[in-house]
Amino acid sequence: MSEIQYFTPEGLEALKKELSDLKHIERPKIVQAIAEARDKGDLSENAEYDAAKEAQGHLEDKIALMEHTLANARVIDASQLNTNKASILCKVKVKNHNTGKEAVYQLVSEKEANLKENKISVKSAVGAGLLGKAKGEVCEIQVPAGTIKLEIIDITI
Repeated sequence: MSEIQYFTPEGLEALKKELSDLKHIERPKIVQAIAEARDKGDLSENAEYDAAKEAQGHLEDKIALMEHTLANARVIDASQLNTNKASILCKVKVKNHNTGKEAVYQLVSEKEANLKENKISVKSAVGAGLLGKAKGEVCEIQVPAGTIKLEIIDITI
């Protein structure tokens, strides 16, 4: 059974655009590179041909994976979210008890995670640790650097 992945409308559009670019821009480039390498003669000793065929295989794998992800994608309607507990798409304001600093993280799918934008995956250690927790709760989360204590200050959309 395939795993459903949840996306924001923007995240799903970005995934569709990336897939379209791979199919309509990158795929023709690789086909052209294979044709050019084939024209150079003996394929048994043609490193350019081998490299182009390998690149084609990687691209086709990536396209297949993205198509599978899109087939199992669901868009989240922000108006239907409940902010009583942290869930995917929510913005969670936390206070780190180890450092005293506050931060706001948006919980998103793995495909939309971007730490520069404070978007963390619900499958990451911190994201999973916050998921399902309510305002005021203190979560002890195991991360590679040790254990961190995060207090949930606020949950918004």
